[in-house]
Amino acid sequence: MSIHVVMGYGPAGAATAQLLVEKGHTVKVVTRTGRSPEDGIEHVACDAADAEGLKEAVRGAEVIHQCAAPPYQRWGRDWPGLVASVCAAAEDSGAVLVMLGNLYGYGPVEGPLTEDLPLAATGVKGRVRAAGWEQAKKLHDAGRIRAVEVRASDFFGPRVTDGGHLAGRVLPRLLAAKAVSALGDPDAEHSWSYVPDVARAMVEVAGEERALGRAWHVPTSTARSAREMVERLTGHAGTEPVEVRKVPPFALVIGGLFSPVLRELKEVRHQFDRGFVMDASAYEAEFTVRPTPIDEQIGATVDWWRGRLERAAGK
Repeated sequence: MSIHVVMGYGPAGAATAQLLVEKGHTVKVVTRTGRSPEDGIEHVACDAADAEGLKEAVRGAEVIHQCAAPPYQRWGRDWPGLVASVCAAAEDSGAVLVMLGNLYGYGPVEGPLTEDLPLAATGVKGRVRAAGWEQAKKLHDAGRIRAVEVRASDFFGPRVTDGGHLAGRVLPRLLAAKAVSALGDPDAEHSWSYVPDVARAMVEVAGEERALGRAWHVPTSTARSAREMVERLTGHAGTEPVEVRKVPPFALVIGGLFSPVLRELKEVRHQFDRGFVMDASAYEAEFTVRPTPIDEQIGATVDWWRGRLERAAGK
């Protein structure tokens, strides 16, 4: 089978690497620090911004899955160099470049988000994400690389521990039957991209020549509010219903004085203050991946978090 290189080993990178192993591919994961070998996965230490080092790391690859990301507060400074390096490695190797994107590049939008919307973000994070794809698309159109972008909404599911949404700030509390806090309006409809579905889309488009040269939205379940998601999670967990509180804007301002990540959230508050619904019908009209049923998503997420918390407690 072919050689696939996965850049980054966060939730999406890890899920993509594991799925590729299951499909029988040779998998190499590139991270800044590397890791001990795993079954079917070779881990390589390489700074992705080091263009020459990355070219060597991906040599022989047929596909590069770009899932790496700088720390949230350093996106404006570090994204351009990361994208330039990855594009150079794709051009040098001839590998298909599958970029994991998000929805920041659209900026505030009224109505469902579709791939044909302009990348009109004015904030720093939105602009660097948009510019990254625009750079890859320009090289693709020039025939220098073969590239595609897969865009996801906020991650949900096993391995998702960071972030202030349905992750580390929420799951441990609701499993302990404690009140949780939601950014923005807890009753606003919101699209949550299930990480295993993100991986399935990343892998599927890599093998579809007709997918290249454009962006696609990850097949994602019906938009649901943070309150409804918490209710479903507690229902599966069998815990008492918990209160879902709205984080007041002034709390984010104060928290931002001490937390760089909270400070950066100001740019994307629009995603939680009102409906934020992603339309993936274009993808589903062309390819086979469909969203995992929501009850299965909820069950796998609760089970994963329960196991994590029990291991942490030494049980």
